[in-house]
Amino acid sequence: MAPEREENEPVYTSAEGRPIPDPTTQLVLQGPKVRGGGLALLEDTQLIETLAHFPRERIPERVVHAKAAGAWGEFECTKDITDITSACVFRQVGKKTKVLARISTTSGEKGFPDTVRDIRGFALKMFTEEGNWDFVGNDLPVFFIRDPIKFPSLNRSHKRHPQTNVPDASMFWDFHNNNQEGAHCLMQLFGQRGVPASLRHINGFGVHTFKFGKPEDGSFKYVKMHWKPEKIENLKQEDAGKLAGQEPDYHVKDMFNAIENGDYPVWTLNLQIMDPKEAETYRWNIFDDTKIWPHQDYPLVPVGKLTLNKNPENFFQDIEQAAFSPSNMIPGIGPSADIMLQARLFSYPDAARYRVGPNYQQLPCNKAQYVYNPYQRDGPARYDGNYGSDPDYVRSSFRKIKTVGPNDVTHDEWVGKVSNYTSDVVDDDWVQALDMWNLLKESGEDELFIGNLSGHVGKALPEVQRETIKMFSKVSKEISERLDKTMSKASEDGPDHVKAPYGLQSPIGGGY
Repeated sequence: MAPEREENEPVYTSAEGRPIPDPTTQLVLQGPKVRGGGLALLEDTQLIETLAHFPRERIPERVVHAKAAGAWGEFECTKDITDITSACVFRQVGKKTKVLARISTTSGEKGFPDTVRDIRGFALKMFTEEGNWDFVGNDLPVFFIRDPIKFPSLNRSHKRHPQTNVPDASMFWDFHNNNQEGAHCLMQLFGQRGVPASLRHINGFGVHTFKFGKPEDGSFKYVKMHWKPEKIENLKQEDAGKLAGQEPDYHVKDMFNAIENGDYPVWTLNLQIMDPKEAETYRWNIFDDTKIWPHQDYPLVPVGKLTLNKNPENFFQDIEQAAFSPSNMIPGIGPSADIMLQARLFSYPDAARYRVGPNYQQLPCNKAQYVYNPYQRDGPARYDGNYGSDPDYVRSSFRKIKTVGPNDVTHDEWVGKVSNYTSDVVDDDWVQALDMWNLLKESGEDELFIGNLSGHVGKALPEVQRETIKMFSKVSKEISERLDKTMSKASEDGPDHVKAPYGLQSPIGGGY
């Protein structure tokens, strides 16, 4: 006899709602002489429903940034910046906005260890009254490339070899030997911050230049965004390698447990602000995502605080299905003429439509506070009423709609000609990489950098190693000489010393 059911116990049913006595049974036709066997019946809806759903439980994995931790939280405005932008999140000091965050490794798959040397993606979705604003950046301030057509090749070179299906150092370094604009980013990556101790203690950089403006008067400023944690903590390579083998989900667990215990991660949003006239004569091309704006030129201005204070109720529902894109902006915030950013404005929503489906914006983790767009309807998994009988064509006489005045940040004015373009590496591209090397020496991290770098380059083919040494000589002859010396000594000590510790996965950056 079945035990009595408590009032708060759910009744097990089929997916269509039919109560079912036992979730472990299946209908079979058994013969009189057969013990423990039988023939399954097509009429067994429970069995067929269970088996058919199982291989469909997964959605396509993100091509990059597949493994992540995620959480809910809030953003609080701490400084009035209505003098430079009309963006609603900054209209009042103390104003709070709901946020969904996703922080990820880049190159490895969902099951890959998360304490690898890699760029971390830093993505936020702010649910404002004027639409969703997505911040989609990285934990390093610069990127490997500035030509978007190289983006797929960059990612492929950092992932798995097409023949061996394992990460390949020769592939990695061959790409960078022949696309040397990424030297500054490589300097950042192979320093101490390439392996954070916790996702709660990493930076979040917008990398690109954006516009903050006031559509009502046509004014705007160029802005770089920096999310700064309360402290920065990093792992030594040997400790990261041990964790990769012993606790491959270390960072994900660390984030979840901290929030569960009330130790909420906090970041401060800082802006670097530049007048458009200054951009015309500034030393660096402000649309080049391989360059920073030195803080002595444009100091950080704190304007808000992010607190993550709630774990997802269900990871797949809240985090795996979440879709972030730098194209999701609100009035008062706009893109710049960085062509890498321009390409991302298309690429990210396109990936979401493929991965989650054309109606991904309806899901709670992506749905804006207010949406009315009857010209985008139908498609798979439409469940919100589909705008009922509202006309699905513009300027209908049968359903009047309200519209607002212009609310875009002032557009650039361009006069020019269409041409084929690829960026060239020039002497100026090595200046910030050299600055980074000098900072490493001042902080005493140069030995660590050389060790990290030689461990990874040492796995590449000899001819690739030679070209990498040549590339770093353009930053500093000291780097190339020390790199060559360290790898030569490791080679003399034996092949076991040449191999990098487990966890030194080829690093990369890319989409969500």
